[in-house]
Amino acid sequence: MKFLKPKYYLLVLLLPYPGFLFAQTNNTNPFIAYANQQSGLMNKAYLKRDVNGDKKLIADFVVEYNKLSANDKQMYKPYLANAYYNLSCIYSILNNKPKALDYLDSSINRGFNDYSHLQVDNDMNNIRDEQRYKQMNTQLRSLYDYLYVLKKAGKYNTADDRKIPEFTYEPATDSSLVALRKKYNLDSIVGSAGEVTRVLNILHWVHSTINHDGQHESGITKINGLEILTVTNKRKIGVSCGELATVLNDCYLALGYKARKIYCFPKDSLNTDYDSHVINVVYLPLKKKWIWVDPTNDACVMNGDGELLSIEEVRASLVNDKQLIINPDANWNQKETITRDYYLNYYMAKNLYYLYCPLKSEYNYETREKNKTIVYVNLVPLDYFVQKPDISEKANKDNLTIVRYRTNNPQVFWQAPKTE
Repeated sequence: MKFLKPKYYLLVLLLPYPGFLFAQTNNTNPFIAYANQQSGLMNKAYLKRDVNGDKKLIADFVVEYNKLSANDKQMYKPYLANAYYNLSCIYSILNNKPKALDYLDSSINRGFNDYSHLQVDNDMNNIRDEQRYKQMNTQLRSLYDYLYVLKKAGKYNTADDRKIPEFTYEPATDSSLVALRKKYNLDSIVGSAGEVTRVLNILHWVHSTINHDGQHESGITKINGLEILTVTNKRKIGVSCGELATVLNDCYLALGYKARKIYCFPKDSLNTDYDSHVINVVYLPLKKKWIWVDPTNDACVMNGDGELLSIEEVRASLVNDKQLIINPDANWNQKETITRDYYLNYYMAKNLYYLYCPLKSEYNYETREKNKTIVYVNLVPLDYFVQKPDISEKANKDNLTIVRYRTNNPQVFWQAPKTE
C-alpha cells in the first residue's frame, strides 16, 4: 500500500489513485472506525502543535493496536507509521531535533515509505542538515525512490541460458473462447479497422464493462473471462486488476490474438509493500511486437513519436530517461484521470522491478483446482535479492502445484509467438 500525504488524512487504506491498488484489503474490520477517529483527533493535535495530546492519542491507539491479530497488525501498521511521522513533524517545527529524529526513525521502522513527500515537507526543514536525518533519507531513497531503484536494477543478462519451456497460446477455436466471442459479440466490438484500433477497441470495452475494486475480494473462484463477466454483471461488483487482465487476455485469445497476463512487482526487500499491478501484452503480427495494455486504467504507452510500446520498451525508456506518453483518455473507473508522471515515474516504476506471467496463455489456466499444475516464468534483474532456485515447485494439500522458472534473460521472457 502507499501512504496518503501525511498530516493525518483519515486513512482508508487507499492509494492516491485508487485505480492502482491491486492487493486486496478488508475494510469491514471495526478497528477501522476507531483508527480513523483517532487519526482525526491526532490531526487536530498536530494543527495545535500539541505534543502531549498527540502522544497520549498515539499511546491509546497502540494499546488497541496491540490487541489485533498478527495479520491485522500488518494491515493497520500504516496508521502507526503516519502517527509517528506527524509527531516527528511537530517536534521538528518546535525545533526539538532529537525527538523529531527519534519519531521519524520510528515512522520509518513501521513502514513509512513516501520518500518523495519527505523531500518537500517543510515541517522537516529544521532537521534536514542533521547527519542522522541524512542517513535515514539515504536509506529511504534506496528503498522507495522507485525510479532510482529501477535504474539500479535495469541490467539483465541476455547470456542467461537457463532452459524455460515454450510459451503457448490457446487457439481461438477452443470451445470456451468461442462461447465468449459469441456471447459478447466481440467481432462487433473489435470492428474492422487496422490491428492497432482493433486491439485497443477490446481494451476500451473491457475497461468500460467491468469496474476495478482493489479493496474487496470478488469471491470469484473460476479465473476465466466468461465467469468474471457473468458474476460482475449479475452482482454489480468490481474486481481486482488481475481479474480484469484475465478477461482482457481471454478476449484477445478468443479473437485470435496472442496475449499474455503480466504480473508486475516491486523489489520490496523488506516485505512491506503488498501492492502490485497486473496488466497485459498483446502481440501485433503486422508490427511484429508486443504492446502494453492496462485494462484497469485503460492505458497504453507510447514514445515521443506516438509509437505504441511494449513493457520491455517502457521499462528501458524509464531507466534511460527517454520520453514516454500515455493515452490522454487513460482513467480509473471513469472517475479519475491517470497522469503520466504518477502512472509511469512513480507507480509503474515501482512495479516494473520484476515480472512474471503464466507459461500457458489459455482459458481457465489459473483457476486453482485439485491435482492441477500451474507454471509461471519470472523475469528478474541481476540485482534482485532472490535469484535462486532456477526452478521451484510448491504443492498444497489438494495437490495443486505451482511451478516457477526464473530467468535474467528478457529475450527468453519476451520471445515472439511462433507463427502458425
